[in-house]
Amino acid sequence: MTPPPLPEGPWDAWELRRFDGSRLTLVAGYDLTYHHGLEVELVDVSYVRCPTGFMDPVFREPTAGERAEVLRITGEEPPVLLAFEADGGGTAPVTCLVAAEELVVRQGRFPR
Repeated sequence: MTPPPLPEGPWDAWELRRFDGSRLTLVAGYDLTYHHGLEVELVDVSYVRCPTGFMDPVFREPTAGERAEVLRITGEEPPVLLAFEADGGGTAPVTCLVAAEELVVRQGRFPR
């Protein structure tokens, strides 16, 4: 999958807001203390490798190795495979990967 079509905005800070085993919601903004301006919801999630909070993600095409990893673990090629590098708070960027059936992007003002 190509990187998600995100609207322009200050999407510096990100966190995993909700995950019920099927739907995963990532939220973003410049400061997540009181509100956020972007929600990326992944529906029917089959694989997640991502910290609960991160900064400045760089979305990219998944590598062949990442595709093979998800296929080996889930048994199928997902319609959505979100791959990115981000600052997870450590000394080096963390590589994140989320496989799902659908991706929905919402922009607005969402209170905490």
